[in-house]
Amino acid sequence: MDNDLDYSILYEYFGTSSPYWRLAGDSNALSLEAQRGSTNLSIALSAAQAGEVRGMTGVTSHRVLDVSIVGEPLRLHLVGRKVNPTQWAGTASAYDDTVSVARDLVHGLSFAEQVVSEVNSLVVILDRHGRVQRFNRLCEEVTGMREEDVIGKSAFELFMSAEQGQASSRNISSFYNSGEPYEVERYINTVNGPRLFLFRNKFVQSGSGVDEQFLICSGTDITEERNAQRRLSELANTDGLTGLPNRNAIHEKIKTAIAAQAGESNRVGILFLDLDNFKKVNDHYGHVVGDRLIRDVASLIQSCLGEGDTLARLGGDEFVVVIEKSTIELLEATAQRILDRLRTPFHLGLMEIYTGCSIGIALYPDHGDGLESLIRSADTAMYVAKDAGKRTYRVFSPDMNKKVAEYMWLDTNLRKALDEQQLVLYYQPAVSLATGVVHGVEALIRWKSPERGLIPPTEFIRYAEESGLIGPLGRWVMQAAANQAMRWKAKGLNIRISINVSARQLCDTDIVNHFSHALDVAGLQPCLLDLELTESCFIEDEATAIGLIKRFRQLGAKVHLDDFGTGYSSLSQLARIPLDVIKLDRSFVSGIDTNTKSQALVRSMAAIAQELRFAVIAEGVETRAEADFLKQVGVDYAQGFLYGKPMTAEEFEVWLSEQRRLRLIA
Repeated sequence: MDNDLDYSILYEYFGTSSPYWRLAGDSNALSLEAQRGSTNLSIALSAAQAGEVRGMTGVTSHRVLDVSIVGEPLRLHLVGRKVNPTQWAGTASAYDDTVSVARDLVHGLSFAEQVVSEVNSLVVILDRHGRVQRFNRLCEEVTGMREEDVIGKSAFELFMSAEQGQASSRNISSFYNSGEPYEVERYINTVNGPRLFLFRNKFVQSGSGVDEQFLICSGTDITEERNAQRRLSELANTDGLTGLPNRNAIHEKIKTAIAAQAGESNRVGILFLDLDNFKKVNDHYGHVVGDRLIRDVASLIQSCLGEGDTLARLGGDEFVVVIEKSTIELLEATAQRILDRLRTPFHLGLMEIYTGCSIGIALYPDHGDGLESLIRSADTAMYVAKDAGKRTYRVFSPDMNKKVAEYMWLDTNLRKALDEQQLVLYYQPAVSLATGVVHGVEALIRWKSPERGLIPPTEFIRYAEESGLIGPLGRWVMQAAANQAMRWKAKGLNIRISINVSARQLCDTDIVNHFSHALDVAGLQPCLLDLELTESCFIEDEATAIGLIKRFRQLGAKVHLDDFGTGYSSLSQLARIPLDVIKLDRSFVSGIDTNTKSQALVRSMAAIAQELRFAVIAEGVETRAEADFLKQVGVDYAQGFLYGKPMTAEEFEVWLSEQRRLRLIA
């Protein structure tokens, strides 16, 4: 069949030599249309022919099909592409109609050229030597260079730093040999300075002339995205207050250090630091001062470290130091250097603040075979250092685990004791040495543990103070004592109950409100509760403590100074504090009937108390001879096993009834 006949068939049926064609994904019928969208004729294709057409992609290409139109054989040249997920379309011409075929190809290629030119990505085509073959409009805008000025020149030299250009030049040959598409990030010199681009690179063969391979590079500016990711990474790994690595970062550092030391003799050392009494600074001066102190402490610790050592803040007042290629001797020397430097006060404005820290030391692999066990060992040693009196360090040893296990048991079970009413008050009477009448009782807390039975306060009060549980524990004691005083009052017993308050509890300025609330809940008016304070309550902030005492006394409470003579009170301080009672420590009372030094001290204390109009209670009285001497020198009341051991409320009521009966008989 000649060219004119093929041409005339298409023209006869469609009025054009290049009708539109369309093929759906669910049918092998090829539609030919004079106008796009309205089918004039459908041609049945074989499955193979339909498969060829569906092999077209989104890039314009061509296919040749032998078909029949109303019985007339025709070789069609299809130019087109995949236009959506289920449809392929383009223009058709008679195979021998050179003019129409060329026009269709030019139209398709012009469309592709326009896409390359206007697409919102950098598009660069390189040969295997890295020379520019094509440079789209966005490339011109970004780089400030024109396409005609860069064609044939090295992209590595034009747009990259010398280092990246050399790396790309070395790599391009291997990329060409593999022929696989790949992605790469490169900094490109732009009119706005170096910018980071992500290039998605793919290899294509030339369509005509010499069979040659080219690299199509499509680039997107990811500078801001990477900056944001970098910032997020910094935020995720940096402590916002100090700028130090945070918990996440130091854990990764330790893991890396351990992996690097595997199989080598060099070891990784950990210092776990916890500031002593930082909570008091925060509570008293506020978080702004507390934050400044944390930053200054971080700087001080950093100045104590060697090159290559890493300091991190875990949060709160906890820090970790990682020392690679370490020894126990090096770790101990570093810890001591930090402790010595922390003896100097910090000057924050007009304030002078002292702090210290407790340090736990652990060494890989001696004290842990991985991150968690190593950190746990250092943390354990730190708690042992804190338990030893603070401002010191301890090297981990396996027997420390027992102490930590006890600490963890207390942490879990003391909280449970508060929730499940496992706590109980015992009462020990204080008796008048002159009359034998009960002056009042001291409330002593006990813990009825389902696991361990009756636990004395010496085994859990210290933990309660360190953990912060002393607050809720103290409030429980206030309420329980107020309720008991009210029950006794209802029975006609006006028994004053004294409760112990620690220095840590006085840090809570709401303590007076808690005390008042306990009285109100119990309906205890007038107040029958008294407070026992130790001399340590006045060491750090005497003025605040005196202010609180005055408020307690306004509510009707009397204030006892407990363990008098064992602390740091001066006579001038004693005169300033609005007290009602001083309690002589049992260390002065034991054997006082024969110990002349104790006798002299107690005589002096009793005389001072009388001058200041304080009542005096002697603790730990166990013999009649001790009681007789104390009465002789003017001590008012005695408390101890000679009169009664700590008892439950019910036992005390029985004891009190028996004491009254004996006095009646006497």
